[in-house]
Amino acid sequence: MRALLLALPLALVACQAEAPDTAVVTDAPVEADAPVAASDPTPLNLNTATEAEFAALPGVGERMAHEFEEYRPYASIRVFREEIGKYIDDDPDQLAAYERLVFVPVDPNASDAETLQQLPSLDAGAARELVDGRPYDSDDAFLDRYAELAPGADLDAARVYLGR
Repeated sequence: MRALLLALPLALVACQAEAPDTAVVTDAPVEADAPVAASDPTPLNLNTATEAEFAALPGVGERMAHEFEEYRPYASIRVFREEIGKYIDDDPDQLAAYERLVFVPVDPNASDAETLQQLPSLDAGAARELVDGRPYDSDDAFLDRYAELAPGADLDAARVYLGR
């Protein structure tokens, strides 16, 4: 019995030495619809970007790029959420990831508060105040009011969302 107990550890060591390494590391491609990384690129205008530009975004891929393009023009972020939500099983995390990459152009005098909230640093209350302050005589008048409601906001970045 004692010989068996001494032989058992040696047998285990021998088996481990001969066993193949099952922990294989691979560089598997990221799935087309995987959530995107936290460091997002400058968002693309949903109504003007090309399918190739969409497909080049992290986590989007060709299939979703085609879907982004198919439902144009987007009049509001709500329309985007409804249409694209169908393809991602209404996964709010995935939808939020896509929304960091794309935007519906903002019309200062027509966009709903939800669409205005795409503007950097703008919360729901400030978006509602922008709606209540209509009409705006110009994009600059709108951006001036936006800057008052979203202190520290980057006006150049916000101007991109106007899509003009």
